[in-house]
Amino acid sequence: MLTKIKKCGVYSLALVLLASTLLGSTGSRASAAEASAALTSDFRSLQASQIVSEMGAGWNLGNSLEASVNGIPSETAWNNPTITPQLIQKVKAAGFKTIRIPVSYLNYIGSAPGYTINSVWLDRVKAVVDYAYNEGLYVVINIHGDGFNSVQGSWLLVNSGNQTAIKQKYQKVWQQIANKFAGYGERLILESMNEVFDGNYGNPNPAYYANLNAYNQIFVDTVRQTGGNNSARWLLIPGWNTNIDYTAGNYGFVLPTDTYRSSTIPSSEKRIMISAHYYSPWDFAGEESGNITQWGASATNPAKKSTWGQEDYLNSQLQSMYNKFTTQGYPVVIGEFGSIDKSSYDSSNNIYRAAYAKAVTATAKKYKAVPVYWDNGYNGQHGFALFNRYNNTVTQQGIINAIMQGMQ
Repeated sequence: MLTKIKKCGVYSLALVLLASTLLGSTGSRASAAEASAALTSDFRSLQASQIVSEMGAGWNLGNSLEASVNGIPSETAWNNPTITPQLIQKVKAAGFKTIRIPVSYLNYIGSAPGYTINSVWLDRVKAVVDYAYNEGLYVVINIHGDGFNSVQGSWLLVNSGNQTAIKQKYQKVWQQIANKFAGYGERLILESMNEVFDGNYGNPNPAYYANLNAYNQIFVDTVRQTGGNNSARWLLIPGWNTNIDYTAGNYGFVLPTDTYRSSTIPSSEKRIMISAHYYSPWDFAGEESGNITQWGASATNPAKKSTWGQEDYLNSQLQSMYNKFTTQGYPVVIGEFGSIDKSSYDSSNNIYRAAYAKAVTATAKKYKAVPVYWDNGYNGQHGFALFNRYNNTVTQQGIINAIMQGMQ
């Protein structure tokens, strides 16, 4: 167990050793039962279908708390303003029920063996979480840029040689984050990491995938063992690069065990969700050119429509996640989806961006998944933004309407 151990006398220690001997293999479940006793009275133990329904459609507070410069996180480093409660209220008013808050820690993590997180930064993360949580929204927080090979100060790297140190650091960091939020109710969801892979977009390296699986297991064990509501809350984990094929397919993804969860959860139920992202086809959704600006059956110019990644592909992708995980009790969260603004190339582009958003949302709902739109705060060419964060106004009402229609 990773919880604090109180000092005890020789007599007490003998009793503990005797009890441990008698309990044998049931010790971990007994510890979990003790932790479950600390659940707050307002904590609701929701089944998979209940929490998916309540999470509704989600929105990402992207390029803010995961932004960094020279390895130092800063919410204004990537040209977004300081986050305010008013922004979150505007997002809620638009109809979103979940806000995913990407967070980077990077060089705000101290040295071994404690790996202490900068307290001012962790307090700021908590403050932003509270903006959303206090509005009655679901909130997802993760470790985001720390797993990118391309980010200065990153360390959660599956292709790094010193995995022992990485795993020790990862465990300590999540222990601190989990303790910070242990008292929050079921509307707070912790996500282990974001788009972690070795930078190679081909088939996953099996050894590196094994490291990713190990991180997920450490995450689940560590969060659970901090006790309180963490022993029972839903936890979110990704596969390789949050890629659907590499998660649902036979490429090495291993579901973590949930040994230390609260004994109040029926054994027939799960409390782990699976994360995946959807930006297909990339030439429409993310490629910064004017070549492909239309999508779907309503496209009017075949030359501006991708040769792949249309409605049938979308359906097959989300169906594969449903078949692999949802049917087994593990809800799926499409933690990021969206398409960039190419209206400077094609004035009709926003019509197809809306069609795409509605289709992804409706297909997620069809397969009982949670869709969470990626918003990086940038309006204009190649931006994902739905809101102007400087004056808290809606900039893409058509896309928001499409998302809400997809949820109906």
